[in-house]
Amino acid sequence: MTTPYQQQSQAPVPPQSPPQGPPQAAPPMPPQAPHQTNPYQAAPHHHAPHHSAPHHHTQPPQPQPHQPHQPHQPHQPHQPHQPHQQMPSGPPAQPYAGVGPYTSPIPVRRTSLGNALASEWTKIKSVRSTIWTLSVMVALVIGIGLLVAATTADSDYDTVPTTLPGFFGTLLGQLCVVTLGVLVITSEYSTGMIRTTLTACPQRSRVLTAKALVFFTLSFTITTVALVLVAYASMGMHSGPAVAEPTGDQILGATVGAGLYVSLLGLLSLAVGAILRHSAGAITTMLGVVLLPSILPAFLMMSDSLRDLGSKMLEYSSPQSLASLFQIDDGLNNGWPQLSVLAGITAAAMIAAYALLEKRDV
Repeated sequence: MTTPYQQQSQAPVPPQSPPQGPPQAAPPMPPQAPHQTNPYQAAPHHHAPHHSAPHHHTQPPQPQPHQPHQPHQPHQPHQPHQPHQQMPSGPPAQPYAGVGPYTSPIPVRRTSLGNALASEWTKIKSVRSTIWTLSVMVALVIGIGLLVAATTADSDYDTVPTTLPGFFGTLLGQLCVVTLGVLVITSEYSTGMIRTTLTACPQRSRVLTAKALVFFTLSFTITTVALVLVAYASMGMHSGPAVAEPTGDQILGATVGAGLYVSLLGLLSLAVGAILRHSAGAITTMLGVVLLPSILPAFLMMSDSLRDLGSKMLEYSSPQSLASLFQIDDGLNNGWPQLSVLAGITAAAMIAAYALLEKRDV
């Protein structure tokens, strides 16, 4: 008979492979006393005898064979059984099984300059400054032109064409176009909308091109229509043998030429606004471009060495250029050289605006 303390001191017996052949019964072990049971051995289960004996008779417990002591194993946490996952061998499954790839109901296509033009047209026609500025310009050109045509006599047009009244309204109307050209782009910088515009259209050159085309087309169309209305109204008011009938070149210069000059001046304002990105600074700069060449030559001509520079500056000033397009004096040219110089200056300013827009941060 072994005690529990003696069982703990015994070395564990390594497991042996089961013998080949029929199983043999283990040798009987002497029964243990009831008070000296093995603490590591579970209590025996008592099963009722499977015979027809009365239920109140029980058999004494059978002696259990001696089990060798096993070393204590550390407790391991229970891990749930995970089924074996088989990797798919075919193509990856669609994000929506049975539905297929998502198809947008809105047609998706590549953007182009036409989309940028539509966007800029929507913006320029929905802003109140555009409506008010162009309305004031039309009121000045048509109102002053018709007023001059109504207050003059037929004898006043013996040496000048009857398209002259449009000249006086254009001198003031060009300031409205200059202001609008600056506000077309500087207003987006002041409100921060330029970030949204360049996010929607990352091609910055496309944005500036769309702004320039939309503004130039709008200003040229409205200015030319207003000048045509004034020219033909004045021609209708003054007609007769004492009146010098305007030639086709004079009508073209007083309508299309003057409208083109004012529109190029507005496009130059847009380029200056893109360079400076400040409304007040750009408007002040453009007012200096328009007014300074008309005022400064009076001081330059006082000096003999600067007289030629003053006369040349006066010839290409805005009032003198418009006067040449209207052909007020026979000694002046037809105004197309001044128009070419303004187109070259505007092109240079637009190139600088493109370069700075691509280089600088918004």
